[in-house]
Amino acid sequence: MALTVALLTFLAAAILLAVIWLFVSRDKGFEIVRHRMEAVRKAERRGEVSLDLKLIRDELYSSVPLLHRLLLRLSWSGKLQNYMVQAGMDMRPAKLILWSAVAGVSTCLLFARIFNFYTIVALAMGIIVAMVPMSVVMFKRLRRLRQFEERFPETLDLLGRAVRAGHAFTTGLEMVAKESLEPLASEFRKTFEEQNFGLPLRDALINMTERVPLVDVRFFVTALMIQKETGGNLAEILDELARLIRDRFRIYREVQVKTAQGRLTAIILICLPPAMMLVLEFLNPSYLQMLFDDPMGHTMLGVAVALQILGSFILWKIVHIEV
Repeated sequence: MALTVALLTFLAAAILLAVIWLFVSRDKGFEIVRHRMEAVRKAERRGEVSLDLKLIRDELYSSVPLLHRLLLRLSWSGKLQNYMVQAGMDMRPAKLILWSAVAGVSTCLLFARIFNFYTIVALAMGIIVAMVPMSVVMFKRLRRLRQFEERFPETLDLLGRAVRAGHAFTTGLEMVAKESLEPLASEFRKTFEEQNFGLPLRDALINMTERVPLVDVRFFVTALMIQKETGGNLAEILDELARLIRDRFRIYREVQVKTAQGRLTAIILICLPPAMMLVLEFLNPSYLQMLFDDPMGHTMLGVAVALQILGSFILWKIVHIEV
């Protein structure tokens, strides 16, 4: 009992300190400057901007210097930060890693000590809970990109009308930033501010393709670059691009309707084995006891989990068709 109380006290103190650190260490002014100067850093890294002084030396992954230096050595830290930016989250990677670590360790200890679960089950539950923050980032990223893609044709129409009315293209970007819905307004606002602060328009547009990794955005930027070099009617180009994107969405919805039954079947097949295992564990715990007590049972569980993951991946690739 004393060990349980000590463990809960430690977890409560650790979570409280983590929450205080997460919210007290926020520096809004620094974040704004960092986001603006990040555009210059990306252009400099591509070798397309000649600067006498390097304005930004490194990305800041954490306000804790030791943790920042550690994350700089990891190759996936930059990708994680890009994912968080694409998800629209104003959070540093170290905070997300801290949330995942605290949640995973706390869950593992709770299941192992309080509920007296087996070590392998407690470890599995800790890993699952530790993956929740990253899953939230991926979900928000996917939802934000989907919203951007769905509203992008309307933005192109607005930009085309602005150009047709005689406004400059950069003025059209400012109009889109003021009149469009999120997340398009924030992304076009960043692009307009980058070129307004002196960054070449080409680099500002390429930065937008990195923030919004969508095929439609790459088409948009490529068309603008070609039009800038060769000339042509920019309003007609934007109108045709908007029509092309709408046609692609129409085909995508038709594919979604025709594959709805297959996706539902895949979801049922993926969820059925773990659901049946949980039901048997609660209804008749002795039925699955051998899998956890016998070393051969551990091997069988590992093989089953590996095959389940492989089968889920194959099913999901079959029912999801790229359009």
